[in-house]
Amino acid sequence: MPLPSVGQVALVFAVLFVVFRGLERLRPKVQRTPLWRDGLLTDLAYWVFNPLVAEAVIRFAALLFLALMAVFLYGRVDKAQILNGYGPLGHLPLAVQIVAMLVIVDFSGYWTHRYFHARPRLWRFHAIHHAPTTLDWLSAARVHPVNELAGRLAALAPVLLLGFKLEALAWAGPVFAFYSLLLHANLDWDFGPFRGIVASPRFHRWHHASDSEAQGKNFAGLFPLWDILFGTYYMPRDRSPQHFGSDTFVPSGFLAQLLFPFRK
Repeated sequence: MPLPSVGQVALVFAVLFVVFRGLERLRPKVQRTPLWRDGLLTDLAYWVFNPLVAEAVIRFAALLFLALMAVFLYGRVDKAQILNGYGPLGHLPLAVQIVAMLVIVDFSGYWTHRYFHARPRLWRFHAIHHAPTTLDWLSAARVHPVNELAGRLAALAPVLLLGFKLEALAWAGPVFAFYSLLLHANLDWDFGPFRGIVASPRFHRWHHASDSEAQGKNFAGLFPLWDILFGTYYMPRDRSPQHFGSDTFVPSGFLAQLLFPFRK
């Protein structure tokens, strides 16, 4: 799949803007996010930088990983074999591969995400994502490129090692991307009886909440089952989080945030 162009990024952004502003207007006016808010320009800078620059680095690193693995396993790089899956799982029906990939990536992503919270050095990269005190769909893109690279590769490594078709990854990738935007959206959805099965905006907004009881909770991106199993699930039924942000000081500008994790 070719890298997106500036025009494609702008078109997708425009469509998403209409979709999420429309959804947010379903909320009472007092609960809507102002169109111009603190941190907007910083979030927009990430929306330009990550799809056009960080994505190119991530894809190069993933292809390099695949090539090295192919050489290690088979002594050569076979493009057709990599594209079509080089293991037993690559021969499963495509729909089965996509579902299996969603489960595997979400499980590895849960632990990668939790690790970024647990290690002080990694937390400096991830704290940038938790810095916004106004949380909406635009905030989803505020991820340091090192965090994006390490997190994506760590989550994808099991999938690449198991030899799934890259076509399945091409289908699963947009699902995770769109769902990440939905989870950060200024919506109060919790999916009722399915709240413990499928992650919802309220579920993930508690992860960003500044409330002390919500710290270190709700790391899953799709399936809250991982949080339930490993004791990090937090989902009050009677209220939603109102305050967001982190105790860690993070500078406000885009360039300052890129340099922040490397400074003492």
